Amino acid sequence: MRISYNATAMRANNALNVADNRVSKSLEKLSSGLKVNSAKDNPSGYAIGRRMNAQIEGVSVATQNAHTGINIIETADGALTEVHDMLQRMNELAIKGATGTLTTTDRATLSQEMFQLKEEVTRIAEDTEFNGQPILDGSFDLKGYTNNLSAKVAYYSDEVIDKVYTVDALTVIFKEDGKIDLDATKATFQAGEGFPNGVEISEVGENCVTITDSKGFKLTVDVEPSPVEDADGNIVDYNDVAFTGLELDITGIGAMDTQIGANEGQILEIRIPEISLQRLGITNADTFTQEESTEAIKAIKQAILYVSDVRSRLGAYQNRLEHTISNLDVTNENMTSSYSRIMDVDMAEEMTNYTTQQVVQQAATSMLAQANERPSQVLQLLQ
Repeated sequence: MRISYNATAMRANNALNVADNRVSKSLEKLSSGLKVNSAKDNPSGYAIGRRMNAQIEGVSVATQNAHTGINIIETADGALTEVHDMLQRMNELAIKGATGTLTTTDRATLSQEMFQLKEEVTRIAEDTEFNGQPILDGSFDLKGYTNNLSAKVAYYSDEVIDKVYTVDALTVIFKEDGKIDLDATKATFQAGEGFPNGVEISEVGENCVTITDSKGFKLTVDVEPSPVEDADGNIVDYNDVAFTGLELDITGIGAMDTQIGANEGQILEIRIPEISLQRLGITNADTFTQEESTEAIKAIKQAILYVSDVRSRLGAYQNRLEHTISNLDVTNENMTSSYSRIMDVDMAEEMTNYTTQQVVQQAATSMLAQANERPSQVLQLLQ
């Protein structure tokens, strides 16, 4: 028997330390509810779990973004509902003014209401905001540029591919009243590089021409008129505006990018076209005379179609975002379930393990006490 080194006690102490560490680790898992509390518990599982958790948090924020996108669309559509109603009222006024039974005084009264309605359309377009940003002024529509200051890309459809289009020749011919002569302007149009086959100028608006084809291609160009004034400064005519080699740079950028995924590039571009009297084509719509009322009917009809098209587009975006939210919810659910299997502890199983390790710890403590008593038995040999 030896008393200098109690090897038995050392072995019992080591066993006690191991048991104590296991009890501590089990307590950590039970108190946190996590199977992996640090990288040393499961290095690969910890790395996978952290990456998966970042995805889960990103999906949650993307869902919030999608909901915000729906709120923006609903705000814009609510404003356009009022614009629609006002256009309907303006259409009624124009139809009423087009009848020959009204006097000049009657039409002047109709004109006053028409003026107020147009002012309100402008106010709504300018003042409708979301989070301090105007949403009906064209800020969130796709942009395009030209190489001539007298021309401006005003609008183009989704079917227009992003590239540079060249108009070989175009002369915008104005009538004496400042309106574009469709037939004469159409006759001078020569499409150049980039345009699909069969494009033509199919319609004109207030200082704008629209190039279309039968497959959905639609590109509207605003043209700055050149007025002719007399000695008193009154506009008596408008010069024709000629273009040669007019380049239309369609960028495909400018829409409101909504991040609807946890990764880079997972965005939805929401286009909200400009709402203005010029874009609606009703700047000069009035009911002062029977002829003006008749022309106003046609202009307001086109404006109603334009607003209807914008609202239809917004409705499609809203439906798409709602499907996106449903998909994100399912993704979040499945990823959370996978993350839980990696990181969360099985409480019942761990409690069983904790009880076992606690018994082992108590046994090791008792055996260490017994081992520490063994050297004292040597005293009996020394009596």
